[in-house]
Amino acid sequence: MIAAAKITLLALAILLLIATVLPFVRSPYWWVRMFDFPRAQIAVGMLVVLGLYGIVNLGVAQAKPYEWVVFALLGLGTLYQVARMAPYTPLASVQTVDASDGVDRERRLRFVVSNVLMENREIDRWVRVVRAEDPDVIAAVETDAWWAEQIREALEADYPHAIEAPQDDTYGMLLYSRFPLLDAEIRHLVEDSVPSIFTRAELPSGDTVQIVLLHPRPPRPDIQQNSTWRDAELVLAANEVQDLDPPIMVAGDLNDVAWSRTTRLFQELSGLLDPRIGRGLFSTFHADHWYLRYPLDHVFHSDDLTLVELRRLDSIGGDHFPMLIELALEEGREREQDTPDAEADDREVAEEMVEDAAEEKAEETSAEQHEREREDQ
Repeated sequence: MIAAAKITLLALAILLLIATVLPFVRSPYWWVRMFDFPRAQIAVGMLVVLGLYGIVNLGVAQAKPYEWVVFALLGLGTLYQVARMAPYTPLASVQTVDASDGVDRERRLRFVVSNVLMENREIDRWVRVVRAEDPDVIAAVETDAWWAEQIREALEADYPHAIEAPQDDTYGMLLYSRFPLLDAEIRHLVEDSVPSIFTRAELPSGDTVQIVLLHPRPPRPDIQQNSTWRDAELVLAANEVQDLDPPIMVAGDLNDVAWSRTTRLFQELSGLLDPRIGRGLFSTFHADHWYLRYPLDHVFHSDDLTLVELRRLDSIGGDHFPMLIELALEEGREREQDTPDAEADDREVAEEMVEDAAEEKAEETSAEQHEREREDQ
């Protein structure tokens, strides 16, 4: 019995170590990228295996040399997983500084971003949660025509400015604002079926804040969908942001975790700050399973914006929690904030991601063309 337990624990230890090492591989395959997500779960699993193995052995003195090696690696793996998440805890220094006391309300932007879950029909619950926060701008993704109609009816009296791109494939997005929305564009950075919104919100002070709303495709094991499209969209969005005039805010369900290589690359290429660093994980998915939650919904911003408030909101009946952020425009405080910057190697990796997406798109287009030609024969 003890021998069987030890073999089982050793097998689990090896699997957890593989799950820790796989994200080092620069590959878009879903079975690699999926292990970017559960760092907390892997760390807890490692601690549990270590504890159980200690109990089974009744002390490390009975462990064999190869077992020492495996469980020393397991301990190092636990430390590594914790270290990757540590910046998103109050133990780290904040990347976004708090707004000054008494900053002019007319130079603030209060924003809610929410993945509604397209099949979710609890519109009253969504409206109640969002309205309770009194936001200036509301972004909703994974929205179809039904959601667009329902939200429009509920909000248009107070939020007369809107950009709507509803779709029935879970990639629709909507943006509603109290403030005028200038130079509004619905763009398709990588795929014709995946929109993004670019616009500027005009604050009561007369200042404008550039808003970019994203919702790229995720890596999905159920349909063997790799991360190629998501990675390329984040890189292209970061490149676009570099050419925009600040202040800038990028938000959305990026289908990526805060600590991943791709999210870090997005920050370094765009030069935007993450207000969660030094404050918390703010895990938004999955709303129904506390043991499987990841920070998938993001807000990044330029260094002339400071933080008034950041909070995860209550459940809206879908699989994501909404996020609330309030930012203040404070020129002159840029030096207080550590702006990320990309190195030459990072830019090379980014170029490769875009090239991979272009090649995959060309292959898909060619395959579709051949299929049409075969059908016409």
